[in-house]
Amino acid sequence: MAPELHRRLAAEALGTAMLVAAVVGSGIMADRLTDDRALALLCNTLPTGAILVVLITVLGPISGAHFNPAVTLVTALHRRMPGGVALVYSVCQIAGAIAGTLVAHLMFELPVLQYSATARTGMSQWISEAVASFGLVFTILAAQRYRIDVIAWLVGLYIVAAYWFTASTSFANPAVTLARALSDTFAGIRPLDIPAFVAAQFAGALLAMAAANLLTSDAIAVEAPVGEGAAAINPPRSSRRTP
Repeated sequence: MAPELHRRLAAEALGTAMLVAAVVGSGIMADRLTDDRALALLCNTLPTGAILVVLITVLGPISGAHFNPAVTLVTALHRRMPGGVALVYSVCQIAGAIAGTLVAHLMFELPVLQYSATARTGMSQWISEAVASFGLVFTILAAQRYRIDVIAWLVGLYIVAAYWFTASTSFANPAVTLARALSDTFAGIRPLDIPAFVAAQFAGALLAMAAANLLTSDAIAVEAPVGEGAAAINPPRSSRRTP
């Protein structure tokens, strides 16, 4: 049986909080240790990819380890999760992401409440976010069909790569984007730039869903856990059933 809804929501909030704490915290640490922007980005990249592998592995069997409203949206559109549950998932992801930012500030003795002044706007940034989100969601959907046993590694490695081949450094997550606007640090983004980033992320996710349907017709045929169909990532094998 699938875990109770409250446990799944707690896992989503905790996982997203830890993800954002890693993103923001490693950015602060990197910025303090070096003036080399390329090295700082590398120091921000590696912890992000590593924590994703850990979080998806340990929390995937509980909640599906979405940690991302775009992933949750695709899950709901594929009827693997009721719309109401998807909405609550997204709320918990956003709350967790904000909490992760605040914790990162506390760890580094920074003002807890901040707003970023880092401008991230323009067509190249928006295209980059669409591409980053497309690749992330397509990786998840294709891995569900072909290599679900290593999906945590595939997602972590994809994000490590996308940090470097996209001009936006691959936010690829609306909840993370909102939380990073509350940190005037290396990982920040101006609140003004959020709407276009989030729109590009959802657009990329929807395109990925269409591509997965075309290229791997049964890419989303991995059964969700019994109950409300939570897991888009790494569902427990023992709880799969035929729809």
